[in-house]
Amino acid sequence: MNYLIKIPGQEPRSPPLLRLQKDKVFLLNTPINNLATSIARPNLISIGQCLGKFTKSGKFKLGIGSLDVLARWARFKVWVKPNGELPFLYGNHVVKAHLGRITEDTPEHQGVVVLSMADVPLGFGVSARSTVDTRKLDPTGLVVFHQADVGEYLRDEDSLF
Repeated sequence: MNYLIKIPGQEPRSPPLLRLQKDKVFLLNTPINNLATSIARPNLISIGQCLGKFTKSGKFKLGIGSLDVLARWARFKVWVKPNGELPFLYGNHVVKAHLGRITEDTPEHQGVVVLSMADVPLGFGVSARSTVDTRKLDPTGLVVFHQADVGEYLRDEDSLF
């Protein structure tokens, strides 16, 4: 709707930019990018939203900062029950006993976003089983392999920025 309606006095939306700073990839808008060009690169610690970083071997690793972008556009989602939220936030995998819902036709080894039953994004991971196989699983069987969660902000706050 924001693209269709122009509110008086509001600037038109600028497209988001991806910027590489050291080995981290940041998502930011054009005005922030223009302001950041006046700061010397060695003095610039962080700009915008950190989506992830490149490893020393050249592979890209998604970070927890990309969760809201992933949650908005994810095709495959998993909802966990309230009793499964805390174990996931402590870094554990999702077991079937904690599974509330799962997107239909989720294939095995596919990236998924983990949400609470109130649709609050908690993190992301990889599906351990397809939707069909999940229905046949016992309560202690793994459904989602943990990759990142919002608890990382507290556990890894020294190394995030």
